[in-house]
Amino acid sequence: MSDPTGRRPSSRTSCAITGGYQFSQGSFEITVASDGFITVPIDIVAPDRPSDERANILSVTGDPKSGVVISKTNIPVIRSRDDLIIIDVGAGKKYQPTDGALSANLHLCGIDPTEVTKVVFSHAHPDHIWGTLTETGSLRFPNASYYIGAAEWDFWMDPDYLTNMPAELHEFAAGARRDLGAIKDRVVMLMPGDDIVAGLRALDTAGHTPGHLSFEIAGGDGLIVSADAATNEIASFQHPKARFGYDTLPDLAIKNRARLIERAARDRIKLLGYHWTYPGIGYAERAGVDSFRYVAAQS
Repeated sequence: MSDPTGRRPSSRTSCAITGGYQFSQGSFEITVASDGFITVPIDIVAPDRPSDERANILSVTGDPKSGVVISKTNIPVIRSRDDLIIIDVGAGKKYQPTDGALSANLHLCGIDPTEVTKVVFSHAHPDHIWGTLTETGSLRFPNASYYIGAAEWDFWMDPDYLTNMPAELHEFAAGARRDLGAIKDRVVMLMPGDDIVAGLRALDTAGHTPGHLSFEIAGGDGLIVSADAATNEIASFQHPKARFGYDTLPDLAIKNRARLIERAARDRIKLLGYHWTYPGIGYAERAGVDSFRYVAAQS
């Protein structure tokens, strides 16, 4: 993968100020692009935590004055032999006014959307899938196949969603149905354990949504693209068994979040989180019996 000057990247480099951190993972070359950021109320991020912990979360990852957490949108673009793979596609200026920057940032990194061969969705929330279509209604990645968990597809494409889903999910569902419907003729359904390509495997991290997937990339000590299995680099690590307000199945989300972070800390597996401080790459370190800390990888 080339940067805008046409030079082949070193193992770690940056091709753009706002989105283009590059590194190698085994045989894969990865660029972390960005769709901008969204804001989330602290009441969602840490609904059950005491005021001093909430203040700490805001001081590191948010705006203490307004009480919102500033959540980045870190999107890995992966070169694997003849494939160019992107995991999640942002919101495409359809969700919050601070997102929708993916296309511009890909351009800054010399990445042509027409060359993307596989688009992989971790789940179908707005900030991960609403960028599927451009402002004119065409596919942003017109030559790609699209991969999503079968359970995720079934949840959002339920024809009786207005009856079967809580009312607060109806807007999310309408957007998901629009975008998933646009790729229905080129979609590949995933089950946990399936390979997207050799060395890139889907992991079961359901709970945030019923079919949420993370993705494990082979090479070195390993890398897991965790997506929204752990949404905040402070709250999700300090108390992985605490609730997060946007989890559809809270108990399952807690179980899979705790299992993921425990494994990453034990086996020293690198993590790439969607909403962590850009570029969202780091490690979990144990800080107590059921507590961990996120340590950003050295650039």
